[in-house]
Amino acid sequence: MSHVLHEVVGSVGLITLNRPEALNALSLAMVRDLSALLRKWRDDDSIEAVAVRGSNKSGVFGAFCAGGDIRFFHQAALAGDPQLEDFFTEEYTLNHLIHHYPKPYVAFMDGIVMGGGMGISQGASLRIVTERTKMAMPETLIGLFPDVGGGYFLSRCPGHVGEYLALTGQVIHGGDAIAVGLADALATSESLPELWALLSAADGRRAAEKISDIRQRTLAASRAAEAVKPVWRDASLDAVFGLPTVPAMVEALARAGEGWSAQTLATLRQRSPLMLHVVLEQLRRGRGLSLSNDLRMERDLVRHCFHTKHLHRSGASSETVEGIRALAVDKDHQPRWQPARIEDITAEMVAPFFVSPWPVEGHPLQHLT
Repeated sequence: MSHVLHEVVGSVGLITLNRPEALNALSLAMVRDLSALLRKWRDDDSIEAVAVRGSNKSGVFGAFCAGGDIRFFHQAALAGDPQLEDFFTEEYTLNHLIHHYPKPYVAFMDGIVMGGGMGISQGASLRIVTERTKMAMPETLIGLFPDVGGGYFLSRCPGHVGEYLALTGQVIHGGDAIAVGLADALATSESLPELWALLSAADGRRAAEKISDIRQRTLAASRAAEAVKPVWRDASLDAVFGLPTVPAMVEALARAGEGWSAQTLATLRQRSPLMLHVVLEQLRRGRGLSLSNDLRMERDLVRHCFHTKHLHRSGASSETVEGIRALAVDKDHQPRWQPARIEDITAEMVAPFFVSPWPVEGHPLQHLT
């Protein structure tokens, strides 16, 4: 059975991610199917718009996409499977395609929207969330970094919200996503079938008119959500996450010592110390990069994550494989981070992550513009 279902109704191409047993986590086959579909529909003059949704074990909606298939990452890294390299090159190319898609692309971001799920939704021209949306870029929990363009779209959140979300992996909900610029429209989960039916109705109306109708129907709720500052975004967030280094952030949180500060400090202490430093540099660089250059930087980073030659670590000894092992394979939730403390990370450990392992003309994403 295909994990990417698709049909064309009227002038709209409809995609349903159909891997509910894995929360629609993206496999290489799914990335390839999505890429082929979007390119085909891009070049088909009869297709005016595209919409994508997820499915759950009982039907559609309720879950969008939990990210990339991290179990595959673990197995492929240990086996030296070259498809691991193919996955990231092709996934990032797909992310770029969506951000630059010439036709309206509507993402119904109900339920879990994490990691790679953000990659196939943040470039949408209309990003719809609900009260059930659970959105996050939680990669520091597995010794990775917020990829799929995370350095680009997180760094463009207001203030230093992007650093906070990238470093902590904090889960946010639909209204918060609107408020920080990671979604456009807020709808009730129960209204999604109606909105999907409206978009896909073969009623003779142009797709642009239907999308405008959806925006109008969600306008009041979206504006109300946009006006509400998330409870975690007070002045202390920007003051802390605008600091120049991770140790400085940790010190500031420790001085505050209670409430949000204490919870945030505890979260950071659970994350990979090495990758916290790498991620902060990623976000700070990403703020000044185009999407194409950000994706090229992230392709470099992910290669270094699995083959950290400057630290003499690769495969099972890499930070990322160890993080996945602890979370999803052995499930002991006791990753053995190296180094183990935020304070033990040096600039010499971080800087080589940002040196490309490929010459400019040989970069796997050199074709992105």
